[in-house]
Amino acid sequence: MKRFYLCALFLTFCSVQAELPPLVPREILFGNPVRTDPKVSPDGSQLSWLAPDKNNTLNVWTSALDGGSAHCVTNETGDPIEWYTWAADGKHILYLHDNAGDEIPHLFSADLINGNVRDLTPFRGVRAQNVLTDPRHPDFALVALNLRDRNVFDMYRVDLETGATALEATNPGDVLTWKTDSNFVIRAATAFDGKSGRTIIRVRDATDKPWRDLVVMPFERALFAGQVVNGSLIVGFDPDGNSLLIDSALHSDKGRLVRVDFNDGHEVGIVAEDPQCDVAFADVGRLGIEPSVILNPVTDAPQAVKFNYKTPQWFFVDPRLKADFAEISRQVPGFIDLVSRDNADRVWIVASRRSDAPLTFYKYDRETKKLSQLFTENPALAKFALVQKKPVIIKARDGLELISYLALPPGVEPKKLPLVVLIHGGPWVRDSDDYEPEVQFLANRGYAVLQANYRGSTGFGIKFFNAGNLQVGLGMVEDLFDAVRWAVDQGTVDPKRIAAMGGSMGGYATLRALEMRPDLFACGVDICGPADEATSLRSFPKYWSNIVARWRRREGDADHDDNWNRKISPLYHVDAIRAPLLIGQGKNDPRVTIADADAMVAALRKAKREVTYVVYPNEGHGFARPENQLDFYGRVEEFLAKHLGGRAEPWKKIAGATAELK
Repeated sequence: MKRFYLCALFLTFCSVQAELPPLVPREILFGNPVRTDPKVSPDGSQLSWLAPDKNNTLNVWTSALDGGSAHCVTNETGDPIEWYTWAADGKHILYLHDNAGDEIPHLFSADLINGNVRDLTPFRGVRAQNVLTDPRHPDFALVALNLRDRNVFDMYRVDLETGATALEATNPGDVLTWKTDSNFVIRAATAFDGKSGRTIIRVRDATDKPWRDLVVMPFERALFAGQVVNGSLIVGFDPDGNSLLIDSALHSDKGRLVRVDFNDGHEVGIVAEDPQCDVAFADVGRLGIEPSVILNPVTDAPQAVKFNYKTPQWFFVDPRLKADFAEISRQVPGFIDLVSRDNADRVWIVASRRSDAPLTFYKYDRETKKLSQLFTENPALAKFALVQKKPVIIKARDGLELISYLALPPGVEPKKLPLVVLIHGGPWVRDSDDYEPEVQFLANRGYAVLQANYRGSTGFGIKFFNAGNLQVGLGMVEDLFDAVRWAVDQGTVDPKRIAAMGGSMGGYATLRALEMRPDLFACGVDICGPADEATSLRSFPKYWSNIVARWRRREGDADHDDNWNRKISPLYHVDAIRAPLLIGQGKNDPRVTIADADAMVAALRKAKREVTYVVYPNEGHGFARPENQLDFYGRVEEFLAKHLGGRAEPWKKIAGATAELK
């Protein structure tokens, strides 16, 4: 009888194993996309995209609109190109590129006629950002540079043919980003006053007229994009020329798209609002964050506004645009994003976004209504079982509602699963219902994945945003504990197999979580998380000097108040940690320095705690190079398998990876 029982148990185990989906190779999940980020040229005749070159570095490619004569037009090595655009003349590709993660990108131009690539901002140690183009002024681009003063960004006009650069607007010391009018003249700016904490919408009537404060937002009423380097609350000038379109929460708990009178700044109308959430923000990479609003390419009139409570949705202002989106949605699944269009507004490039599939891009002809697929970022994933994120609302201990996402591993019963709490950074950003390789990676290895938008996360209104004030490393982390408790109470999670994992301030929260609740976590993975907040604040780049005031107001004055710093900084609580840690760090990180990470590891080892420390000499804040990502995530899955019991593809040495075990 005993032998029969063992045989039955073995057969059951084999049956369960047979039902499990195959492991998705790391090379597929974390390698370069086959192609991504397509854009149509201003005249609608050409297509561009990012794809690996012969050295496996993401560079810009172009072809005819039908795909013919495809060729690579840039030749960067090492770090991938993360942002590019067509110049308005249709003859140049503009892109930003830094050096080994130093976050000092230059603006480059690739000439599509002669093949020349030119550094348009060849100034050592000078960062380029806030790049603007205009179809009505095709020979120029505008770019913000901290050339005159490393702490602030003035605006410069660049001649794309000659490369000549001329000062366009001087930063008085508080401007975050600049905006142009319909004549491609800088006449508006989003500013943050570090002394008072106020966010200011500033305008001028002409280039020879003085700047004046149009709208002033107190610190507690301003949305995050009005308090961060390269952030903007200005959508643009209304076509009538008499008003400005801005994102504001001055008269509401939620950020709304409103018109304000250009003369005195009073609200003259609400364009779009949602009772549950703010206007969504578009993270435009090196260009910062700005309200996610679609404007007419000819008239600049608002056409659609994005909101994102649990899942993203469009509020349509333009009925014709609404009809086009409805037609596209009829043919393809997912949330539809308009990512590029030509000047004639006939050729569109749209993206279908889903949490259980990589981005798929389509070409859409507005006249014929014909939709044709261009490509999927990662077609190799089509044969694997990917999982959807399930939006859930979790109540924190004080009743605050946390919009969260739960992804469950395929092929297993959702009971007593190992859990990875995947913590977003920022901390003033948010998790969303979108595709993330990390989530699919963890779910495929057998883990439930929980992402909780803790208090202070952005997008959920002013009250929720301000609820995070002075709660960094405190109430924000307690929200994560409450989210874990919810998952355990559901019966979904094994309370003895829980890991915390995150990057940047998500890495910081991982360290704090292991300190504050050593009984709750079996292990932790920290990617470039700060350990000493005073050190972190003092080592921020010079151009962050003004917005450090926002950090002090929202986090606490860690670099002046030693007691507060010791209270919230993981470095001073290593004795409380019991769980093993895996720490990854870029040696060139300009935000969380290698010295900060070194100090945390030294303190852990002095306390005889188990820690694996991996440093990548050619990386900055996070890992941009695919070979380093493949190396690190191979270490992650072996680490998690050891401590949580999930599945793992064995780590192997990756050609080109620069990992150094310290």
